[in-house]
Amino acid sequence: MSLNKQLSLLGLAMKAGKVVSGEFAVEKYVKEGKAHLVLVAEDASKNTKKSAHDMCVFYEVPLYDIGTKEELGRAIGKEYRALIAVTDENFAKAMTKKLEQAGS
Repeated sequence: MSLNKQLSLLGLAMKAGKVVSGEFAVEKYVKEGKAHLVLVAEDASKNTKKSAHDMCVFYEVPLYDIGTKEELGRAIGKEYRALIAVTDENFAKAMTKKLEQAGS
């Protein structure tokens, strides 16, 4: 499955108000138990990737590396984004299914 199809679902979630982006917002939602999926850009810094990974492992939130910061940002109608959280369980399940089909 192409990256565009995966990111288009992310765009729909954003339009529905079910996406938060940026390190601080994502961290807040993960710690509050409101994030059901976290996406990190493949070109994010090592520190960002490590902190996101450690946080998601601790709070048991699925984490995937997908696309670049530019692609993630464009998918949600924003500038560059290294970290994105999906806050709706159904959108998160659909995204996870697409990501697993693609072998991410």
